[in-house]
Amino acid sequence: MNFLEFMTEKALDPSLAGAASIRQTGEGGRKYPSRKKSEGEKTRMKAAGGGKMVPAKPYKDRKDIGSTKARSEREQQPTQDRGSATVKQSYADKVKAERKKAAQARIAARKAGGEVKRDTTSAKANEKKATELLKKKTTKAVNPNYKPAKASGKTRAERDKIRGEGERYLKSVFKDQETAKYKKETGQNPDAKGRTKILGRVNKRMSS
Repeated sequence: MNFLEFMTEKALDPSLAGAASIRQTGEGGRKYPSRKKSEGEKTRMKAAGGGKMVPAKPYKDRKDIGSTKARSEREQQPTQDRGSATVKQSYADKVKAERKKAAQARIAARKAGGEVKRDTTSAKANEKKATELLKKKTTKAVNPNYKPAKASGKTRAERDKIRGEGERYLKSVFKDQETAKYKKETGQNPDAKGRTKILGRVNKRMSS
């Protein structure tokens, strides 16, 4: 039995014979079957506050499921022709500015009595270097002693509150230290100008 006889016997539409296979689409109008994990496979957790962890809610479906975006909507398209006079002029201006900047650097080096460095690398060497840079970067090796931080179960607001309390306490300690230092240096209590100076020192220590 050939394929046409099989199609006829099974009462299928003969026009489908030789046609491309129909690809199964996913749920919700997706072009491909969904690859979401089942409820039993999901392990993602989120902090519920008070040190408790609960299963995270599933992500919401996108509104543009099943639609195909044109390339012009995804990428910035050229606003002018590649060979137009405007493009050529802008590139020429860019090259001219780079050469002018390099010449100014050489003149400044000569006036300062320094050594003028010239780019002696060939175009072939530059091309080879560019090719190396464009190659896929190797991933950094993970430190074998690295241990991921254990989930605290606290929400972002709770963590921010704890960090804020710690920073305020540390700032008060720095302020007391700088005030005592100011009194020791000047032999008097800080006035408005002195308090501003102390606060500047404290903020500098907090940022370092």
